[in-house]
Amino acid sequence: MEHDAEEREVHLRVEDLSVEVEGRKILHGVNLDIRCGETHVLFGPNGSGKTTLLMAIMGFPRYKVTSGRIVLGGEDITHLPPNERARRGIGVMFQRPPTVRGVSLAQMVSLCSRDGVDVESLAADLNLSEFLSRDVNHGFSGGEIKRSELLQLLAQDPRIVLLDEPESGVDMENLQVVGKAIRKLLQKDLRRRRTRCGLIITHTGYILDYVEADMGHVLCEGTIVCSGNPREQLEGIRRYGFEECARCTR
Repeated sequence: MEHDAEEREVHLRVEDLSVEVEGRKILHGVNLDIRCGETHVLFGPNGSGKTTLLMAIMGFPRYKVTSGRIVLGGEDITHLPPNERARRGIGVMFQRPPTVRGVSLAQMVSLCSRDGVDVESLAADLNLSEFLSRDVNHGFSGGEIKRSELLQLLAQDPRIVLLDEPESGVDMENLQVVGKAIRKLLQKDLRRRRTRCGLIITHTGYILDYVEADMGHVLCEGTIVCSGNPREQLEGIRRYGFEECARCTR
C-alpha cells in the first residue's frame, strides 16, 4: 500500500531509461522523479539527449526504449503510443513544431481541447485572436509559434507538461507573454495545492525569470549527472560551462 501511494505521489517516474534513435544509443540509464505539482528544468549542452528524453516520454516511435521504463501516475506507459499518452494527460510543446497547411489554428485547438474550454478567451490572453483562422504555424514568427503551442496546451489541460526550449527564438516582448502563459499552465499562481507538473528543457535559463522551478537536472552525454537547485546550477553553468558538470562526476 505504501508503494502504491508513493507511485501516485510521484506523478512521472523515469527508471533506468536507455533510448536509441535509428540504431544510435542516445540516453543511458536516465532516472527522474517528478512529483505532483512540481516543475523541473533540464539543462545540458547541444546533442546531450534532452529532446530525446522528452520525445521518449511522449512515446514517438523514432525514439526506441531499449531498457528501463516510464511510469505515469503508477501506470507503466513505456510501450503505449503517443495518442494514448496524450489521453492520459501528457502534453508537449515542441521546439520546432511543423506547419500544418489546410488546418486552421482554431480547428487544431478544437481537436485537442477538453469540454468547456473558452478558446476565444485563451487566444485573446495570448494575443492570438487574429491567428485562429490561419493555418497552424504558417507564416508565424518564432514568438507566435510558441504562443500557438501554448494555446493548444492550455486547451488540452494536461496533467503533465513537457516544454522543449520555450524561450528559443522568442524576443523579449514575446517572452513575457510566453512566460506568463507557462506560469498559468503550470498553476504557479494558485494558492491551493498544484496538481499539474512540468519538465522544461532550457538552454539559456531565461524562462526561470518567469517560472519557478522546484528542481534542476543537468544531462551530459546521455545521462543525468547532477540534480539540485536550478538557480545554483544555472549560475555554475554560466560561470564554468557544462564541462565542469561532467568533470565533477568523474
